[in-house]
Amino acid sequence: MKKIVLVLSLAILSISCKSQNETVVLNNKIPVTQDNPKLIIGIVVDQMRYDYLTRFYNKYSEGGFKRLMREGFNCKNNHYNYVPTFTGPGHASIYTGTTPKYHGIIANSWYDKELKDYVYCAGDSTVNSIGTESKAGKMSPHRMTTTTFADENRLFTQMQGKTIGIAIKDRGAILPAGHTANMAFWFQGKDEGHWITSSFYTETLPDWVKQFNASNKAASYLTTWDTFYDMDSYTESGPDLNTFEGGFKGKDTATFPYDLKALSKDNKGYDILKATPQGNALTTDFAIAAINGEQLGQDAITDVLTISYSSTDYVGHNFGVNSKEIQDTYIRLDKDLERLFNVLDTQVGKNAYTVFLTADHAAVDVPSYLKSTGIPAGYVDNDMYKERLNDFMVKTYQASDLIENVSNFQIFLNKDKIDLLGLDIAHVQERIAQELIQYPHIYKVYTSSQLTASNYVDGIENLLEKGYNQKRSGDVLVVYDPAFISYSKTGSTHGSGLNYDTHVPLLFYGKGITKGSTLQRTEIVDIAPTMSALLGISFPNGSIGMPLEFILKN
Repeated sequence: MKKIVLVLSLAILSISCKSQNETVVLNNKIPVTQDNPKLIIGIVVDQMRYDYLTRFYNKYSEGGFKRLMREGFNCKNNHYNYVPTFTGPGHASIYTGTTPKYHGIIANSWYDKELKDYVYCAGDSTVNSIGTESKAGKMSPHRMTTTTFADENRLFTQMQGKTIGIAIKDRGAILPAGHTANMAFWFQGKDEGHWITSSFYTETLPDWVKQFNASNKAASYLTTWDTFYDMDSYTESGPDLNTFEGGFKGKDTATFPYDLKALSKDNKGYDILKATPQGNALTTDFAIAAINGEQLGQDAITDVLTISYSSTDYVGHNFGVNSKEIQDTYIRLDKDLERLFNVLDTQVGKNAYTVFLTADHAAVDVPSYLKSTGIPAGYVDNDMYKERLNDFMVKTYQASDLIENVSNFQIFLNKDKIDLLGLDIAHVQERIAQELIQYPHIYKVYTSSQLTASNYVDGIENLLEKGYNQKRSGDVLVVYDPAFISYSKTGSTHGSGLNYDTHVPLLFYGKGITKGSTLQRTEIVDIAPTMSALLGISFPNGSIGMPLEFILKN
């Protein structure tokens, strides 16, 4: 009798184990592992410093950032491993698992050495705008040279797994979704207030997008922006009235409250929403509409939804990282995340989706504020430097046109003119580097010859090397002193390889993710291979990151 019971028990256990790891054929097309999440949601918070998680922690709800930290995995020492730390390169690196050296997105816009003109990271003159009469929709990911993990998921599922990209910024929607995305949508402000796309994806907006635009949801957010809680409780940020913030045209001071409808007239209409937390709320509304409209996560084949919250960057640039405005923006974003997660719980299933949250870069404290506290900080006068460098070139080479362009901390040389004069380009690069290092607040200068001939393993040199694309980057690269920027005296910016720009959150949550935290260093390029490992698919073709095995359940 005992033997019969034992045999039956083993048989039942065998059937149970088989059902948990069962591979099924969906629609007679592709084998699907039941253990995979139905939906991956990648969230990028534009310009989010890691310390926003800890500094504003007590003001967050239980269902937003805290839910990810409490029930998911928190990588507390996560960094960008290259410079420059800009939006375009950041979004590309998160989803490709590699750096500008390989994926080619070296900045938001850069000087093209062949075209002799600036190009935009997502600009594409060969496609048409969809949903707007303006040129704002002439965009695609064609300048990104490698795949994203969303691309690899599409390939693995024979194009059955959907990919949808959403952001107020076009580059924040397009680059993460990759080359094979079903759709990417971004916000056209000004006098329109609509979500748009390009003919790279479709010739007409889906019905659900048309309905969303027709609802005039954007107009509903042209209300008064005041603090969510009593301002006196915002002890984690500086005084509301100070000299370190920009503010909006039409208002004398950068202080609460802000009448957005009235101010919109002097601030490019619906564009004002981009620089307020209402822009994040609108993004959340649209993401929820996409989940429903595209039926994301409704079958066993994994879909990917990429969401970038762009408004945090606009607010940071305008008001700075220590402002009441930035604190209120994150308190409100926390509420939007809670709202999004509640919808995912209902629509997809609480244990059926996986989320990661990170940022495309962080930001420096306003240097004029830092200087007022006694911390070394300040501003670089690029125009003065260009004039001084031009005088040096005339004196040294009797030529004023050897420098073709100066942008993104880089100098591009006129190689045709250098060849015509019979000069050695490596020697010219080195002479410029020797000259620039003498200028105030220039910390380090490197030449392309150095970066292509050396293999730096640490320090700023290693970050520069990983951000240097031989085909697209310049001839001389400049690094400013810590907390010195070329920017206005108000608001924050980013771009350096210092901790205030590289240290960003990395939170994982949901199906396949273990609970915990680590102070072990992780890097932004580790995200894509980790998601690929979770799904059991190929890594993006240029990925150099390592799967974070300790965050994945065995």
